[in-house]
Amino acid sequence: MRKVLLSLLLLVIVLGSGFYTEAEMRERKARPTVKVPEFTTIESPWIDSILNTLSLEEKIAQLIMYPVYTNKGEKELQKIESLIENHGIGGVIYMQGGPVRQVKAHNRLMALSKVPLLTSIDGEWGLRMRLDSIIRYPRQMLIGAVQDEQLVYDMGVEIAKQCSLTGVHVNFAPVVDINVNPNNPVINSRSFGELKEHVSKLGNAYMKGMQDNHILACAKHFPGHGDTDVDSHLGLPVIHHEKERLMDIELYPFKSLIDSGMGSVMVAHLYIPALDKTKNRASTLSPKIVQKLLKDKLKFKGLAFTDALNMHGVSKYYETGEVDLLALLAGNDILLFSQDVKKAIEYISKAVQDKKISEKEITKRVKKVLQLKKWLNLDEFQPLSTQNLLARLNTEKSKLVRRKLVENALTLLKNENDIVPLKALSKLKLASVSIGEGKITPFQNMLDNYASFKHFTLSRNASQDEIETLMESLKDYNLTVVGVHGNSRSPRKKFGITSNMVDAIASIRKSHPAILALFANPYVLGQFPELDNVEALIMAYENALLSQEYAAQLIFGGIEAKGKLPVSASERYTAGTGIVTKKKRLKYSIPIEQGFNPEKLKKVDSIAFTGIEEKAYPGCQILIARRGDVIYNRSFGYHTYDKKREVESTDIYDLASITKVTASVPNLMKLVEDGELNLDYNLCDYLDYVDTTKYINMNIRRMLAHNAGLVSWIPFYQRTMRRGQLRYDVYSNTQSDDYPCKVSDDLYIRQAFKDSVREWITHHGIHKKHDYRYSDLGYYFYKDIIENQNDVSLDLLSDSLFYKPLGATTLTYNPLEKFPREQIIPTENDMHFRKRLIHGTVHDPGAAMLGGVAGHAGLFSNANDLAKMFQMYLNRGEYGGERFIDSKIIDEFTKVQFPDENNRRGAGFDKPSGDTVGPTYQHVGMSSYGHSGFTGTLVWADPDKDLIYIFLSNRIYPDADNKKLIRMNIRTDIQKAIYEAIED
Repeated sequence: MRKVLLSLLLLVIVLGSGFYTEAEMRERKARPTVKVPEFTTIESPWIDSILNTLSLEEKIAQLIMYPVYTNKGEKELQKIESLIENHGIGGVIYMQGGPVRQVKAHNRLMALSKVPLLTSIDGEWGLRMRLDSIIRYPRQMLIGAVQDEQLVYDMGVEIAKQCSLTGVHVNFAPVVDINVNPNNPVINSRSFGELKEHVSKLGNAYMKGMQDNHILACAKHFPGHGDTDVDSHLGLPVIHHEKERLMDIELYPFKSLIDSGMGSVMVAHLYIPALDKTKNRASTLSPKIVQKLLKDKLKFKGLAFTDALNMHGVSKYYETGEVDLLALLAGNDILLFSQDVKKAIEYISKAVQDKKISEKEITKRVKKVLQLKKWLNLDEFQPLSTQNLLARLNTEKSKLVRRKLVENALTLLKNENDIVPLKALSKLKLASVSIGEGKITPFQNMLDNYASFKHFTLSRNASQDEIETLMESLKDYNLTVVGVHGNSRSPRKKFGITSNMVDAIASIRKSHPAILALFANPYVLGQFPELDNVEALIMAYENALLSQEYAAQLIFGGIEAKGKLPVSASERYTAGTGIVTKKKRLKYSIPIEQGFNPEKLKKVDSIAFTGIEEKAYPGCQILIARRGDVIYNRSFGYHTYDKKREVESTDIYDLASITKVTASVPNLMKLVEDGELNLDYNLCDYLDYVDTTKYINMNIRRMLAHNAGLVSWIPFYQRTMRRGQLRYDVYSNTQSDDYPCKVSDDLYIRQAFKDSVREWITHHGIHKKHDYRYSDLGYYFYKDIIENQNDVSLDLLSDSLFYKPLGATTLTYNPLEKFPREQIIPTENDMHFRKRLIHGTVHDPGAAMLGGVAGHAGLFSNANDLAKMFQMYLNRGEYGGERFIDSKIIDEFTKVQFPDENNRRGAGFDKPSGDTVGPTYQHVGMSSYGHSGFTGTLVWADPDKDLIYIFLSNRIYPDADNKKLIRMNIRTDIQKAIYEAIED
C-alpha cells in the first residue's frame, strides 16, 4: 500500500510540475523570492465598497480599456463618454494627441466616471511616442548601447514625471524583447538588443525609475517578440524555437523583471507551437502561456494586459467580442483596445452563465485593478493643471537625461591607428561629406566648432557624375569625415541606406583616409559590410540632432566613446563591440550638466539685452565653459545699430588687449620653458637696441606686471599727421614695396616706421617710481624678443604653435586674409586717424601702424576659439592630447607677481582685486586670471570653479568715446550672474 501511495505522490509531483523539466526544477529552487508588486498587497474599505456596488457587467467593464485620440476632436470624446456612461469601462489608453488636450480630456473623463479610470499610454521613448510638444527620448536600441544603468533609471524617472503631469497611470514600457532577428519588422530598434543580461538590467532600471515614482511599468511583449519576421499588427508571427531556448533567451528578461517587482506585463500576439500547438492560437489567447507560464510558473502577480485586440494577429481569426472572451479565459486581467465594448461584455457575461469562467474569478481580477487604482491614489483624484504644462514637461533635467543617453550610447567600432580623437590638427586639411540629407547637417555644423572644414553634400541617390564631381573637389584634402544618414527604420528598405550611398563612400576611401559616422540602424552593417572600409567607424544609431552633434564631438574628443553594440550587426561587429576613448577637447552641452541653475542663468541674457537697448554696444557674444564643457555660447544683437546683420557665433571680434595673453604671453611662456627667457632678467639681456637708453635695466617681470615705470601709451599716429591730416610721405593709398604694411582699407604705411615706433618708445621718458601703471609699451618689446628668438613673425609663430594645433580657426591676426568681411564685426568710425570705419583691420592705432601684428593688440576671434586657448590654460598647458606649455610655467605666469606691492597683476594676466574696484565680480577665485580689451571684450578663467567666461563686443562702434559698457558695469554684472547661477 505504501508503494502505491508513493507512486501516486510521484505522479502528482510530475503532473503538477507542468512546464518544469528537472533542470528547471533545480533552477526554480535556486531562484530568489519573487518581489510581489506593491499594489497587490493593498487592502482598503474603498476597494471593498466599490466591489460590492458593481454588477457583473460593470465588473467586466472594469477590465476593458478603450483608446482615446485627443487629436480627433469633440466627437471622439463624446464616444468615450458614452462608453463610460453606458458601460462603465475601467480605463482608457491615450493615443495620438497633445499634452494640453490630453489633460483637459483626462479631467473631463475622470469627472464623469463613477469608478476612477485607469489610464495608459505607449510611451517607450517617452510620451512623445504619442503626444506632440514633449521631449523625445531615444529608441531602446540606442539606449541598449549605454553601459550605465543609472542613466536608464533616470530616464524612467523623467518619463514617470511626464506621465503624472498628463494623467497617465500605466506606461506600456519597457520593451524587453531580445531582438535576435535583424529583419524583425516591428520590434527591432524598439529593443534594448540581443544580450539577455544587459536587456534585463536596462529593463529593470527603466521599470524601477517609473515605479519608484508611482507609474506602473509594463514589460512587453511576453513571451518574447524579438525573433519574428511578421508584424503582429498585420498578421500572426510564428516563433519556431523549442521551449528550452525560449526559457533561456526570450523569457529571461521577463523572469528577471518579474522577480524584481514588475507591476504589469503585456502579452503579445504570437504563435509558439513549443508552448501551445493549437492552430492559429495567439499567445494572448492561450491559457498555457498566460495562466500556466506567466502566472503559475513565473509567479507573476501583477496585471496581465493583452496587446491591442484589434491587431490582425488575433482579430482576423475570431468574431468581434469572442476574442475578448478568449483573452480573459487565457488569464489576462485587462483587455486592451476592444473592438466592441458592448459585444465583449455580452460574450463574457454569457461565459459566466455557461460556467466557462466564474464571477468570483472576474471579481478577483477586478480587485487587482482596484488595488492598482488605490496605489495610484485615484480614490482622492484631483484635476490636473494645464498651467505651464509644456515647460513642466520639457524640463532642463529631462533634456540633460536625453543628452546623456545619446552621449553614452555612441559606439566607436573601428579606430585604426587611434585616429579618433583627431590629433595634430595643424597637419590636417579637412573636408566633410553629408550623404543622404542633401543639405548641410547638424553633424557638419558641430564639426566646425573644432576645426576648419569644407563641407559637401550628396543625395541618397547621387549619380556617378555627382560622385565624380565630389571626388574632384576632395583632391585638396587629406582627411574626409563622412556622415551617412538613414531615413528609414525598415529592414526591407535597408534602413534608408542605398547602394549609391555606399558607392560614394567607397570612392572617397579610395582617394584618402576617411572617418564614417553612421546615423542609421546598426543592422545596416550586415547589409552593407563594405561600410567598414574606413579608418574609423562610429555607430550613432539614429539620424537625430543629438546623435549627429555628439558624433562630431566624439571625433574630436569632446566626449568619450563609451557605447557597446547592443546587437550583432555583422560577422565582424558582434554584440558588445565598442572601443573606449578619452575626452581631450571642449564638449558642448547645456548649463544644468555643469551645476548651473538655468533659470538663474537667464539673468545673463537680460543683462546682455539691456546693454543693447541702452546702446552700450550693438551686439555681443557670451560664452561660459565649466569643467571642460561649453554650456553657454550665445550671440546677441547686430553688427551695427542699423540692425542689418545679426551677430552669429561664427562672427569675429577685435580682441584688443586680450592679444597680450593670447599671443605675447603664451610665446613668452614657451621661451621661459625652453630656457631662452628669464623673467627676472632685463630688457638689455635680450634687445641690443635698448643698451644706450633708459630702458637698459628694465625688468621683464615688472613690465609684465605693469610696474616697471612705463608710460601708459604713446599716440604714435599723431607723429605721422600734419594739421590733422595723414602725411603722404608716410602713407599711401596703394600697397607697394615702399608701403607694404596695411593700416586699414586703402591705407598703407612705410616699412621704416616700425623702426620709428621703437625709437619713439626708447626716447620717451619713464617713471622713476615703480608703482602700478597699465601700459601697452612693454608688448612692443616682447614682440621683438619673441621674433628675434624664434626668427619668425609673431603672427606666424602663434598660429603654428598654438592656434592651428588648438583648432582655433578664427583666432588670428589680419582676419581679412582668411575670412570674408561680412564675418568680421566693425569697430570705430575713426575720425581722428584713419578717417574711415575700421572693419576687418585692427582698431588699435599702434598695432595698425605695425601692419596689424603687434604684441599688445591685433588678434581677432570668436568666443568659441578664444575659449580653446583658455581651456588650455585651465588644463595647465594641455589640450587635445597635446602638451603646449609646461604646467609649472602656467602656474608661474598666472600667479600675482608682486603681492607685497599692492599690485594684483600676474605676468601678463590681470588678476582679481578681491573688492568691487577690480576687473571682476568680487567673489571670483583669487587664483583666477584673464584680461579685458578696449574694444569691449573680456576673458576670465577661474581654476577654483574650473570656469571660463568670455564677453566679446564692439562697444566702440561707432565711437570709441562710448563708455556705457564700463559705466553700466555690464561685463562684471554678467560674471556675477554666472557665479550666482552655480549651485553645486
